[in-house]
Amino acid sequence: MAQCVQSVQELIPDSFVPCVAALCSDEAERLTRLNHLSFAELLKPFSRLTSEVHMRDPNNQLHVIKNLKIAVSNIITQPPQPGAIRKLLNDVVSGSQPAEGLVANVITAGDYDLNISATTPWFESYRETFLQSMPASDHEFLNHYLACMLVASSSEAEPVEQFSKLSQEQHRIQHNSDYSYPKWFIPNTLKYYVLLHDVSAGDEQRAESIYEEMKQKYGTQGCYLLKINSRTSNRASDEQIPDPWSQYLQKNSIQNQESYEDGPCTITSNKNSDSNLLSLDGLDNEVKDGLPNNFRAHPLQLDSSSDPSNSIDDPDHVKSASSLHETKKANTGIIHGACLTLTDHDRIRQFIQEFTFRGLLPHIEKTIRQLNDQLISRKGLSRSLFSATKKWFSGSKVPEKSINELKNTSGLYPPEAPELQIRKMADLCFLVQHYDLAYSCYHTAKKDFLNDQAMLYAAGALEMAAVSAFLQPGAPRPYPAHYMDTAIQTYRDICKNMVLAERCVLLSAEILKSQSKYSEAAALLIRLTSEDSDLRSALLLEQAAHCFINMKSPMVRKYAFHMILAGHRFSKAGQKKHALRCYCQAMQVYKGKGWSLAEDHINFTIGRQSYTLRQLDNAVSAFRHILINESKQSAAQQGAFLREYLYVYKNVSQLSPDGPLPQLPLPYINSSATRVFFGHDRRPADGEKQAATHVSLDQEYDSESSQQWRELEEQVVAVVNRGVIPSNFYPTQYCLNSYSDNSRFPLAVVEEPITVEVAFRNPLKVPLLLTDLSLLWKFQSKDSSGKDNEEVKELVSEPEMIGTEVISEFLINGEESKVARLKLFPHHMGELHILGVVYNLGTIQGYMTVDGIGALPGCHTGKIITFMSVRGRQDLEIQGPRLNNTKEEKTSIKYGPDRRLDPIITAEMPLLEVFFIHFPTGLLCGEIRKAYVEFVNVSKCPLTGLKVVSKRPEFFTFGGNTAVLTPLSPSASENCSAYKTVVTDSTSVCTALISSASSVDFGTGIGSQPEVIPVPLPDTVLLPGASVQLPMWLRGPDEEGVHEINFLFYYESVKKQPKIRILRHTAVICTSRSLNVRATVCRSNSLEDEEGRGGNMLVFVDVENTNTSEAGVKEFHIVQVSSSSKHWRLQKSVNLSENKGKFILFSYFLNIATHPCADFFYRSLSSELKKAQLSVHAEKQSIEDAVRLIQKCSEVDLNIVVLWKAYVVEDSKQLILEGQHHVLLRTIGKEAFSCPQKQEPPEMELLKFFRPENTTVPLRPSVEQLSNLIKTSLHYPESFNHPFHQKSLCLVPVTLLLSNCSKADVDVIVDLRHKTTSPEALEIHGSFTWLGQTQYKLQLKSQEIHSLQLKACFVHTGVYNLGTPRVFAKLSDQVTVFETSQQNSMPALIIINNV
Repeated sequence: MAQCVQSVQELIPDSFVPCVAALCSDEAERLTRLNHLSFAELLKPFSRLTSEVHMRDPNNQLHVIKNLKIAVSNIITQPPQPGAIRKLLNDVVSGSQPAEGLVANVITAGDYDLNISATTPWFESYRETFLQSMPASDHEFLNHYLACMLVASSSEAEPVEQFSKLSQEQHRIQHNSDYSYPKWFIPNTLKYYVLLHDVSAGDEQRAESIYEEMKQKYGTQGCYLLKINSRTSNRASDEQIPDPWSQYLQKNSIQNQESYEDGPCTITSNKNSDSNLLSLDGLDNEVKDGLPNNFRAHPLQLDSSSDPSNSIDDPDHVKSASSLHETKKANTGIIHGACLTLTDHDRIRQFIQEFTFRGLLPHIEKTIRQLNDQLISRKGLSRSLFSATKKWFSGSKVPEKSINELKNTSGLYPPEAPELQIRKMADLCFLVQHYDLAYSCYHTAKKDFLNDQAMLYAAGALEMAAVSAFLQPGAPRPYPAHYMDTAIQTYRDICKNMVLAERCVLLSAEILKSQSKYSEAAALLIRLTSEDSDLRSALLLEQAAHCFINMKSPMVRKYAFHMILAGHRFSKAGQKKHALRCYCQAMQVYKGKGWSLAEDHINFTIGRQSYTLRQLDNAVSAFRHILINESKQSAAQQGAFLREYLYVYKNVSQLSPDGPLPQLPLPYINSSATRVFFGHDRRPADGEKQAATHVSLDQEYDSESSQQWRELEEQVVAVVNRGVIPSNFYPTQYCLNSYSDNSRFPLAVVEEPITVEVAFRNPLKVPLLLTDLSLLWKFQSKDSSGKDNEEVKELVSEPEMIGTEVISEFLINGEESKVARLKLFPHHMGELHILGVVYNLGTIQGYMTVDGIGALPGCHTGKIITFMSVRGRQDLEIQGPRLNNTKEEKTSIKYGPDRRLDPIITAEMPLLEVFFIHFPTGLLCGEIRKAYVEFVNVSKCPLTGLKVVSKRPEFFTFGGNTAVLTPLSPSASENCSAYKTVVTDSTSVCTALISSASSVDFGTGIGSQPEVIPVPLPDTVLLPGASVQLPMWLRGPDEEGVHEINFLFYYESVKKQPKIRILRHTAVICTSRSLNVRATVCRSNSLEDEEGRGGNMLVFVDVENTNTSEAGVKEFHIVQVSSSSKHWRLQKSVNLSENKGKFILFSYFLNIATHPCADFFYRSLSSELKKAQLSVHAEKQSIEDAVRLIQKCSEVDLNIVVLWKAYVVEDSKQLILEGQHHVLLRTIGKEAFSCPQKQEPPEMELLKFFRPENTTVPLRPSVEQLSNLIKTSLHYPESFNHPFHQKSLCLVPVTLLLSNCSKADVDVIVDLRHKTTSPEALEIHGSFTWLGQTQYKLQLKSQEIHSLQLKACFVHTGVYNLGTPRVFAKLSDQVTVFETSQQNSMPALIIINNV
């Protein structure tokens, strides 16, 4: 239980005090009413004695009574009605709330830090009021009247006669059978006569004389002269006198103190009036038989007009809290005791003392003695009951029966019954704190009652016996809790009296709490919760919860659970504030522990209770929590929560319709996923016309692609700025997202839309409908002079400044993530700040889905009925990237700015749109196709400096300006070939056509960027609204597959400050295999040129059809093979003669030195050179000169171009496709290919660990490179006739030509001896030999040709290989660096015939 102001040792004596009745004449009542008080109320603050009092017990032992308090109340002849008591208790609890700003106790239990109010003043008020308002009962005498004060005024005509009348009236009430209420302790009630004297208005001498007369008649012990009203009420403002009454009056009853100028009035409880709360001390005003009171109505009597079925626990009684507040406000204006001075206060205090000392206590002492004597004489026991206690305890015990066996068969005991006399004596002893004697009497009475099976009486005796045992000084025996348990069970189950059971529980729980038996106290409190009283159940459950938290090991979850139960019962009892408080305290335990359903329930209840109490902000906050936490509720429940939230929110917003828009919790917005796009949307394809892809929000971010675009832009900017990228260059970003660099303010252009993509997520299982969805922004405009104008406040729409697009309906299905694209149209220059989104949040009642997919708002599959919606906003707050550059940033958590939502609106700029016409999606490898590009300036500014840059310049080229090559319209290009035909006559078939052209003619010269291509605009300027169409030749990439080719179009404004703009296009081309061209170049050993120098080479070209007919290709025709070289040209390759078969000749040549054939050739050449340079750079730079010399010997600069036609059948129509392949020959003897070869991955090898040697191995040329130093060729007759029968030896002259291929002196050794490596080799050339010198040593100067005359000797006919001489070469100035290598010569076959 919670902490209390009073300890249990103080609480119980204060709850059971001697009761004294007061009967006043009208005149006496009038005197007290001048102070706005009844006589009983006047005495209340002074009813506790300030000093100890003594009395003697039946054994004549002195007994000390401390802090004795008496209860004086007006006589009431009707018992209070239960409904009225319930109402009173309800109002008492309503009126007691936690103090504002009260610092709660912080209790730490395990992981929990709980703020809990340590005290519960509402419970204490309830308990005090409950105990005081208990009606008197026949089975106990604790609240029966012991004495009666008869009060008359000194100003009355015959005060003594008035006393007689009052005395008779008291006698009539007590002894007349018409009055069953109130209850009187003994027939001979003490009557105490009080004469009230008004000091300010009355005659003091007369009062004194009357008092003397009273003393003569009633004795000095039985009367008293009380002087009051020492000042008049109109002087009340002169001096501030303390008001000790207000706390008692408000605490006791919250009473409507009406003006009593018209005399006392009937005060009844009326449901219809809010000021209906009364004190227990009633006032009666009807005069009957000349007597002032008729005591018919109890102040807790419900008015006849009230609903008899009305229960205070009914939730309709929400007014109690407000009525209480109003009553308190009304009471604050009334000054109690206005005519009383501090002297009067002392007089009243003295009066109570005198009454108690001289009247009440002697009367009680005498009554105890009489009862004791009666009991002794009747029972025939020993002289004193007190001395016989032990004997009774050790006497024969009554066999106890179980409570369930006992029946409440007790007939009413007559008033003189000895059992009741024992109970009376016990109660008297208890009231004067003589707990030992009280316990003995209760114990005795208990046994008597149980013997008689008078269960109500027995339960009462058990209850008070337990309390007496606990309160005995020195605690000679432990607290008999089982007595209380039996009493509670009896009251509840047998007697069906919940009020008495509740009193037992309240007392017992306090006693157990004082002994730190919190577990037992909690169990006891929970036992008495029932359906008959929600208020009682709520209070007891709350106290049980406090027991759990106050245990040695706090039971936090039990505390929270019982607080929830208490909150629920408070709610049912109409105590909304207490219900809300309980739920809020329990929430501390359940919050953030993953018990989402419990959390939802608590938040929902808190929301509802807060709403009922008009705490709308708290209500909104609670409902918000239900919605934003990942709810595990069913869809129906979530829908209910959402509707409730919207309803509450709507009420909140209606309170301040002109206030700022509230923040809405739904749907979730992933702010970091917000994307901003600057520019117009891409136009859809129109037939054969396809717009440039550019940038759009539909494209996924790709870091690799993004880097490529950046590099392309840097390339073109470098070309425009003479090879240097400006320091202030910043790559253009059209789409800003979480991956882009958002540290700078982005630039947007006037009249070009800004699209913001907001990522919504609906965490609920029910659909959300957002209506009138738009962006919220702030704009600071700048005029043309650049000055700032006044800042515009947060706006949704200001069409003159910024046009705002509104989405009328945006539906997000349950648990769906969906993006909304919202546009702004800036019309002025300035700074724009996009703050968030504003919308109406609503839910849907009627909603149909098609195949499990929610119908879009535009579709009429089912009519969407919005249930309710509220307008609000959500801010877009994007956290920038974490900074990690400086040491300070690394050691702390700092974030940089993210300015994607803060664009600067700049002046108008040109805007280019590019359209591609007849642009193919599929090509053969190497195929050349013609398309058209249209450039349109859609802005109001002219543009210039149009360039296009691509990583694959070999893929495309723009058409020239000549009419022959550039047809006027795309339709005229159907039969347009890419090649220019040159007709030749038949006599020149053996000579190739020679054209001179260089890469410089085609913009691919050394030192320029081949990727950056200027677009040939007619006047280099494209005016606003103008469009230009240019042909574009495309060549299919050499590799098969899907190719993404990026084009970046660059253009500038013609104004002074050229602001660059770019347009991106990604072309996707799928290429299929066509031809594979392989070429090899070898040195010829026999072919001579015109000068006989022998500097010729053979070129072998193999063409393979690799097409698998997937493109419908029937066949390929090789149209022409051409070469391109600075040093070499193609000649006839074979002498044509009839016996060699047919060789097809062409009667025309295609001029490959024209556009676009040469374009593609030179661009592929430059890209190949670029790749070669990259690979060379990757090698070591420190190649020695000698090695370089040797390498150059094997290099050749020859390029082969193969032109072809393909016949394709497509849709039963034959098409002719043209194409060309390029083979770049660089090294003698090495095979080159037109398409890149796939490299097989190297085989896995075991990992080897070795220590690297420090000695650097000098770079050596390869064997092939060394063998190319010297070129050898043999000159001899192909066949030789010799008459072997005449001469057995055949001598054939052979010339060996040695050519030095390098530009350095070379030492050569020619060895003619046969090198026998195997028996087979011996057989081949064993029958011929070289005659003469077997080894020659020569030195060849730079590029010198030396001729050696040799003779070969044959002895048989046959075919012989003369290519046996071994040639070794080394550079003259290199002694030992390189070993010489044998020259690999071609086979030289000779036929020896016998004639």
